[in-house]
Amino acid sequence: MHLLIIEDDNAISDAIYDACTVRSFACEVTDNGSDGFDMIQLYDYSAVILDLMLPDMSGIDILKKTRAMRKDVPIIVLSGLSSTDDKVKCLSYGADDYLTKPFSKTELLARIDAVVRRSHGLVNNTVEIGPMLLDINKRTVSIYGKQIPLTSKEYLMLEILMLKKGTLITKEVFVNHIYCGMDEPDFKIIDVFICKLRKKIAAMTGGINVIETVWGRGYIIKENCFDNSKKQINHLRVV
Repeated sequence: MHLLIIEDDNAISDAIYDACTVRSFACEVTDNGSDGFDMIQLYDYSAVILDLMLPDMSGIDILKKTRAMRKDVPIIVLSGLSSTDDKVKCLSYGADDYLTKPFSKTELLARIDAVVRRSHGLVNNTVEIGPMLLDINKRTVSIYGKQIPLTSKEYLMLEILMLKKGTLITKEVFVNHIYCGMDEPDFKIIDVFICKLRKKIAAMTGGINVIETVWGRGYIIKENCFDNSKKQINHLRVV
């Protein structure tokens, strides 16, 4: 999960960052609205944590501009303003949730999970593709109940492929998702990660390749990737 935190209070942004990184979320932080809005335009975030009272640009303006350009990234407003009018105004301008300060880190994480889940049309925190199960809360992927041994970056890649199943993911999106727009490596590193993922999945499915290459464009996991395989994998089922 790739998050953007727009908050000018360093103590609060540090607390949010620490809580999110404990969950192994990839996070970027900015303390001003202009940079935050630029980053929303440039990168594909899983969710944005937005303060309203920023030094150069109000959170309301960021909300309006983001929705005006039809960006549907989930936005959670985090503000010291607690009146009903403030909450209604933000929700009417396109906020997905509103949390007042001071706040519980546990509650914030739960709300992040909820808005990301809703943004992908999920009823719960899991995604199933055939026998492959993504658990967003546990940050694991398993096949027939057996967990795939993944590094943090491999998990992030498989997470976005499964959350956006049926959608082509470009190498640029992968790099932004994994490296948060900072210290980005050559795009060829994505091919290396995909190769490793394929080997790990194939080892647990009798050789099935579920990650399809769209040459010159990127990668995709289709919902029927297991159905289309001629291999029989019932013997791999964990009883």
